[in-house]
Amino acid sequence: MADESLVLTANNGSVRTLTLNRPASLNSFTSAMHRQLRPALEAAADDESVRCLVITGAGRGFCAGQDLNDPEVGSNVGQVVERVYKPLALRIASMPIPVIASVNGVAAGAGANFALGCDLVIAARSASFIQAFSKIGLIPDCGGTWLLPRLVGRARAIGLAMTGDKLPAEEAERIGLIWRCVDDAALADQTMVLAQHLAAMPVKALAATRRVIDEAMKIDYADALSLEARVQNDMGAQADFREGVAAFLAKRGAKFNDR
Repeated sequence: MADESLVLTANNGSVRTLTLNRPASLNSFTSAMHRQLRPALEAAADDESVRCLVITGAGRGFCAGQDLNDPEVGSNVGQVVERVYKPLALRIASMPIPVIASVNGVAAGAGANFALGCDLVIAARSASFIQAFSKIGLIPDCGGTWLLPRLVGRARAIGLAMTGDKLPAEEAERIGLIWRCVDDAALADQTMVLAQHLAAMPVKALAATRRVIDEAMKIDYADALSLEARVQNDMGAQADFREGVAAFLAKRGAKFNDR
C-alpha cells in the first residue's frame, strides 16, 4: 500500500479533513503513512484558505497506534519516537488553525495520544481510548506522558497508562479526557458543525489561545499573567480585533480574516 493514498484529503469550504486510510488495519501508523501525513499537515498549515483542520479515520477505527509489523520500525522504538512521533506531536501543537480529532472508533496507543494532542476531540459513543503501551512493555508516547496528567490528573493518568484498560468515549468525556461524546450517526455532522463554527472565528486568536494555555502550564501565575499581557498586546494589533470590536458596536456579525 506504500504507493496508495494512506491519507485522504477533502475540503468543505474553509474546513479541511484528513482521513487516515488503512481501514483493514484500524488505520495503524506505518512509515509510509507518516510520509504522507506530515506533508498533508504542512499543506494545511500553509494554505491560507484552510481555517480549521479535522482529522479522522476510515472504516471502524480512528487509529490503532503504531503498526508493529512495519518493517521500518524494528526494535529501535526510541529512535522512531524521536524521529517520527515527536515532530508529529509538535506539528499538531503548533498548527496555525484549530485542529479537531473526530474519533470514529478505537484510538489506541500513539493513535489515542495523537487524538488527545488535537485542540478538541469529539468521539462517537462506540469509540474508545486505550493506552495500550503497557501491554507490550512500553510507556506512553506521542505526547501521552505530558498530556494525560494535564487532562485527567496524575491518578487517572497512571491508572490508564498502567492498566491499558479500554476507556469508552462516554467515560472519556465524563472525566475530561475529551471535549464531547456524540451518537455514532451524528459524529460526522456534529464534527463539521463544530469545524465550521471554529473556521468562522478569529483563528489566529484561537491558535494563540492554545499556545498560551500550553505555555501557562509550565510557568508560575505571575509569569502567566505577563504572558497574557504580551500576547494580548499582539492580538490587539490584529485586524480581527478591530473587526470584532466594530461588529460588536454595530450589532452585526463579524467577518474574521486573520490567520
